[in-house]
Amino acid sequence: MTKPLAGRTAVVTGGSRGIGRAIAETLGAQGALVAVHFGKNQKAADETVAAVKSAGGEAFSVQAELTEKGAAAKLFAAIDAELIRRTGGVKFDILINNAGIAPFVGFADTTEAVMDEIYTVNVKALYFITQEAVKRLNDGGRIVSTTSIVSRLPFPAVAPYSILKAPVDNLTKLLAAELGPRGINVNAVAPGVIATDMAEFVHTPDGEAMTLSKQALKRIGQAQDVADVVAFLAGPASRWVTGEIIEVGGGSGLTF
Repeated sequence: MTKPLAGRTAVVTGGSRGIGRAIAETLGAQGALVAVHFGKNQKAADETVAAVKSAGGEAFSVQAELTEKGAAAKLFAAIDAELIRRTGGVKFDILINNAGIAPFVGFADTTEAVMDEIYTVNVKALYFITQEAVKRLNDGGRIVSTTSIVSRLPFPAVAPYSILKAPVDNLTKLLAAELGPRGINVNAVAPGVIATDMAEFVHTPDGEAMTLSKQALKRIGQAQDVADVVAFLAGPASRWVTGEIIEVGGGSGLTF
């Protein structure tokens, strides 16, 4: 079977669990060498790498805690060293900005510490990781960032997360224009409610019922639903798609 990403190298931030793991495994299955970034959970990263390899792909893990100053430089120091060892250079083809945190905190209960942490991981780290990546990204490459449907439909239970996903949408459009002359496509996926450990409420009867009531498609979204769209955007079939925010939410909030 043809592997559309054969010969390509991908970096997946937050690649050890949930949506990130599904993305890493999917890109690996399609032929990419995958750098699986993790913050704290080495065991989960090792399991993701093992899953990619067991499916016939190639992967390695890299660690960087995104709340720390200089995280982007630390991350790429590790990636560079491994890519030089494997390929003889630091160039790669695909950046997946997936790492993020989403604490359940409403507007009234938001503290400066909570806001700072979400901003640091979801906006600042993503920005500077992308800045470093662009220096190494091959012309004709791909950048795909995970944003959220809350940019369009803010969720009061995650107020600071809701407002701090919108900058990712804006950066996607800005970079699509800036990097277009290099043939680099820049897009984002905006998941709705996905059954991961970041959305524990969906595993309760009330949470599931509430979620389904907001969706056109009556099932709970899975990590693979997002990974398949990311893989499309990372591959050659998306050659004429850039600057787009693609919702992957089963038709959430289509009507009143």
